[in-house]
Amino acid sequence: MSAISIDTTAKSIAPHTGARANTIAPDTTGSNFYAADCSLADVLQIYLKPDLFAHIAPHLDRLGALAGDQLDACARLADTHPPVLHHRDRFGRDEQRIEYHPAYRDLERVAFGEFGIHAMSHRPGILGLPGTYPAVAKHAFTYVFNQAEFGLGCPINVTDGAAMLLSRFGDAALKARYLDGLTQTDMAKLTQGAQFMTEKEGGSDVGSLTTVARQADGQWRLYGEKWFCSNADAPIAMLLARPEGAPGGTRGVGLFLMPRTLDDGRQNDYRIVRLKDKLGTRSMASGEIKFDGALAYPVGALDRGFVHMAEMVNWSRLSNGVKSTALMRRALHDSLTVARGRSAFGKRVIDLPLARRQLLKIMLPLEQALSMCFATAQALDRAELEGSQEAAILLRILTPVLKFRATRDARKVCGDALEMRGGVGYVEEFACARLLRDAHLGSIWEGTGNIVAIDALQRAVGRHGAESALLADLQARIAETTAAPAAFRARLGDSVEKVIAMARTVAGNPANEADARRATSALYHVSSAVLLAWEGQQVHARRGDARRLLLSRMVLDHRLGGRDPFAVSTGDFDRRCADLLLSEAPAPLADVCDLLQ
Repeated sequence: MSAISIDTTAKSIAPHTGARANTIAPDTTGSNFYAADCSLADVLQIYLKPDLFAHIAPHLDRLGALAGDQLDACARLADTHPPVLHHRDRFGRDEQRIEYHPAYRDLERVAFGEFGIHAMSHRPGILGLPGTYPAVAKHAFTYVFNQAEFGLGCPINVTDGAAMLLSRFGDAALKARYLDGLTQTDMAKLTQGAQFMTEKEGGSDVGSLTTVARQADGQWRLYGEKWFCSNADAPIAMLLARPEGAPGGTRGVGLFLMPRTLDDGRQNDYRIVRLKDKLGTRSMASGEIKFDGALAYPVGALDRGFVHMAEMVNWSRLSNGVKSTALMRRALHDSLTVARGRSAFGKRVIDLPLARRQLLKIMLPLEQALSMCFATAQALDRAELEGSQEAAILLRILTPVLKFRATRDARKVCGDALEMRGGVGYVEEFACARLLRDAHLGSIWEGTGNIVAIDALQRAVGRHGAESALLADLQARIAETTAAPAAFRARLGDSVEKVIAMARTVAGNPANEADARRATSALYHVSSAVLLAWEGQQVHARRGDARRLLLSRMVLDHRLGGRDPFAVSTGDFDRRCADLLLSEAPAPLADVCDLLQ
């Protein structure tokens, strides 16, 4: 496929390079977001087969170059000029449409057209690959693209999810009619999808929804309202409604596909009441929808709608975690660009001890999330592509744990990156303010923190016993991490046993629900510490860099370990860690193991 041509009027102005160029720190304009990120390449080479990594690497490099320049400029324009809802056409006819800035359309052409991120799981041949992409490979593209543009990540994700729901649960006629459009990369043939779930009455309590589906003349018609509908004008929406006469609760809910346009060209019988004035993701249209007899088609058995939609939610939660991690990566990249490009008090910022400490506090949550994202994606691939039941159970606990903690960490990391840049970080001309606004969506989308923590503990652990699969997986990885000192491996093993015991205790007693968030965070931190150590050994074996092993210890010390609030650091250990982790040179195993003792 030929490269997409991006409107040059959206390009950024290059940073000033004169004698006073470092008075205001440079930004990442012109960077290649993939080439600048050795951690991503390291992790992908662990979780992907060599031939697939070799295939996607040049495409990721292409996307990284676009993300660091034209896509980032388009994202800023699309955020500054959000969508506008028009209720009538110029002749006064009631025909609603949403007007988007041309920069948003450029972003769509790259994501849907050139790279086909939405279709990678469904349509063979994307970017020249004979088959479809596993989740690990697909989300590598998600990760790089969303460092430039977070808002469009939702339409990409829900189009992907709509194709998944239709292919798994739709009947032959529905598939023949709609599936090809959902997976097209030809922009003239593409049919974007949407997911309309949230209602004023229900929120996270999906079983209390009030949207009703009534049958008339052999067709299903929808009545009611949806309160938060992203990609509001998508040609196809997947939604939940209660068939008239069905029982209450989630068991009475059906899954429906609703087209935007009817066969005769008229708009379906629903309207967008208004668009949301959102804190972040302002480039993408989210609206309130009112149904007045809208035609819809059932997808799967009418009493299995919630169960079917839950599969999409799990896909979406993984995607959500990846996108929040992308924001953290962009935040770290921006912070390192500031620290290396600006001088203060006679030194480069990166050489100032307190600044170095703050950079590590930004780096650590990012690297944790990167490991958790791709370990979770690999579990999804093993469950769905290989049919592994053990991986399916592991996925059941990893997905909500990832979603809960990574999305929360993104808010803090993006805020700290804003502070690293200083006053201009608070100005919308730089990326930090947009990153911080967008980051707050992650912990709300597909369930708030409380809902997801309860899902992780009461359901994944309490109902499905998924912690046993996690225990076995983490213990196996520790056993394979033979490059680490025995005492450190024992410390990891002890942490695993303690967190599994905690999870079981919290899940086993409803009175302990108030501890669900702490337990979910602890599961995340312990799991990521083990993954970082296990990955670190493999990265060292491949290219002589053991830094992920050192990050593993930092998780134990700083994310799990208690610290005397009145103790003063001696400075030597922290200094040595910063020297290794902030250097662009590989971290030698001997130096790292000395710090792991």
